[in-house]
Amino acid sequence: MSKQDWGIEDPEHTYWFNTRTGEVEEGPQSLSVDRIGPFASRDEAARANEIVAERAKRWAEEDAAED
Repeated sequence: MSKQDWGIEDPEHTYWFNTRTGEVEEGPQSLSVDRIGPFASRDEAARANEIVAERAKRWAEEDAAED
């Protein structure tokens, strides 16, 4: 899946959540191992942990329904 499939035209105009520092970054600034994203807005990036938890829960529910 490409970044354009995610609706991202220019990765420099995206937001990332740095898991090491807890800070939102504009554009990819830190090592990929330390960041989650990309996100379309600063607010989404600030909610990165919440978004990841929601997605993990949804995937677990889908997996359980398939069994």
